[in-house]
Amino acid sequence: MRRDVEPLASRIPALTQVTDPMWFSGTLGDPDAPGPSLYWIDAVVTLPPDAADALRESLDLTPTVDRPGVVDDLVPALPAGDLLAGPQLDEAFSAGGWRSTAFLEASGDRLVLTVVGQ
Repeated sequence: MRRDVEPLASRIPALTQVTDPMWFSGTLGDPDAPGPSLYWIDAVVTLPPDAADALRESLDLTPTVDRPGVVDDLVPALPAGDLLAGPQLDEAFSAGGWRSTAFLEASGDRLVLTVVGQ
C-alpha cells in the first residue's frame, strides 16, 4: 500500500489537495507483449474540507449499490456507508490519458477511485 499523494496528483491534478491517501497500482495484461503498458490505480482518499459537499451540490450524482472493484488489500479501507457515482464525477477525476471511475461517500469526505491509463 502506498500513502504518498504526489504520484496520484501528477496523474490526476484534482487530487493535489487530498489527504490520507491509500492506494495500489500495477500493470494490466501480459508484460511480455509489445507496445505500451496499461496501468491501473485503486485509491481511497480524503477530500479537502467542503470539497465533497461542493461535488454533491454541483454534479449530477446518483446513489449506487455497486461497490468499487478495488484490489483485495484496499477493501478494508472502503467507506462502509452509501456511495454516490456518475459520469460527471468520473470526468472530474480523469485527466490526460487517465480514466477514473469514482465513488463519493454520500455523507462524508472520502473518495474511491479505480483508474486506468498509459
